[in-house]
Amino acid sequence: QVQLVESGGGLVQPGDSLSLSCSASVTLAGAAIVGWDRQIPGKGREMVAHITGSGLITYSDSASGRFTISSDNAKKTIDLHMTGLTPEDTAVYYCYLLIEGRYYWGQGTQVTVSS
Repeated sequence: QVQLVESGGGLVQPGDSLSLSCSASVTLAGAAIVGWDRQIPGKGREMVAHITGSGLITYSDSASGRFTISSDNAKKTIDLHMTGLTPEDTAVYYCYLLIEGRYYWGQGTQVTVSS
């Protein structure tokens, strides 16, 4: 069974940096996509960043230039390093992967950006 567990969320101030990590119960080598979504209060879920199995990285417009996604097949982790955080980045962040034609998500980790 595929399980994903996020960690690293918390309360930070505008301009701060924060790193999220996602630990997977399966190897990432077979995943077609690994990535991060977020759920902003009052809005739908949106893609933040993802990495395809071929190594192509895509960022949302809001994440581009500020966030960095990485994955480590040996450690089975998907990380998201965020810089220049603003209150608009406040959301529950979910890691996910697509493997064998099915999506799996973690339970989410709350990131709150407030002064």
